Amino acid sequence: MLRRGNDVVETSFTVKSKYPTIIVYHLMICRVLLILLILPSASLLSYGQAVENMSSFRMIDSKRYIRFNYENDYFTATDYYFTQGMNLEVVAPSYSKFPISKALFTPRSSGSQYGISIEHNGYTPTSIESNTILYGDRPFAAALMLKTFALSVDSVRHIRTTSSLTLGVIGPAAGGYEMQKAIHSWIKGQEPFGWQYQIQNDVVVNYEVGLEKNILSSGNNFIVNGFASARVGTLNTKISTGAVVMLGRLNGAIASVFSREKASSGKLKFHLYVQPVVNVVAYDATLQGGLFNSSSPYTISSGDVSHVTFQANYGGVLSFGSIHLDYFKTIISKEFESGMYHRWGGIRVGVNL
Repeated sequence: MLRRGNDVVETSFTVKSKYPTIIVYHLMICRVLLILLILPSASLLSYGQAVENMSSFRMIDSKRYIRFNYENDYFTATDYYFTQGMNLEVVAPSYSKFPISKALFTPRSSGSQYGISIEHNGYTPTSIESNTILYGDRPFAAALMLKTFALSVDSVRHIRTTSSLTLGVIGPAAGGYEMQKAIHSWIKGQEPFGWQYQIQNDVVVNYEVGLEKNILSSGNNFIVNGFASARVGTLNTKISTGAVVMLGRLNGAIASVFSREKASSGKLKFHLYVQPVVNVVAYDATLQGGLFNSSSPYTISSGDVSHVTFQANYGGVLSFGSIHLDYFKTIISKEFESGMYHRWGGIRVGVNL
């Protein structure tokens, strides 16, 4: 127990779910699957902004593929704020029949890919050694989500549209504390303290639509695109805009949409990319708490949230035959008044099915 003034604060950590039993069972299954996925790479973990898997520079030249996305600030020698993100996605034509895929935006004149993914994101303050609330710091938060998405292309107008519908939960039910504790115990790291003050259970329902159009291209080796996206929901609401620059031996999926020429021959494809982004943020539940549950013990007020942030994503993609590898880094300006800029990195491994 902790004493603050005349108040006694209970520090034991318990999860009191407000969800029906069947939903809790499904969340438990998702959490087990995620732990099984990350244990083989636990030596990389320190326990990374939400995983972005729909950008054009990550396009794969296949109608069917599976890809694992892993982000962590271990890659930039930091251990705070967005500290880890994981996403396992599967793309196949059959997912167009997935019930909630009917809600996705897919232009009729475009060819579309459909996919589903399970995603987990974890957020911490600058220290996990304190068993008290770190006022002025980022709140602990975790989110577990199921996302269905569509990727649509118009090769005539050199336009690509994306849309996604995300359903899930933010709060203790997402298992952020249990996951970090298990990993740190396994690697004999610092035992995490302070998760009892995390953002409390609330529902996640988010919808996102994005559009990207070619501005300049030189053969199929150099491409500049402009893009904009809008995201609305209970997890976050924001508008993003910026540019994408790609340089290299672009794969067929990218060249067929944004280049005026066919992709170069050969199985080996490689390109570098940089993506400067401006985000206009209206709401972020990982900072401000959920929309429907106001019982979170500590949140950042709207007045202290940075409603405009600047971000840069850069990295390289290598494709050889059916294997696709992506290594990248991200830097973002401070997301709340008393915060700091943050960096993280990640890897993606995809395989054609």
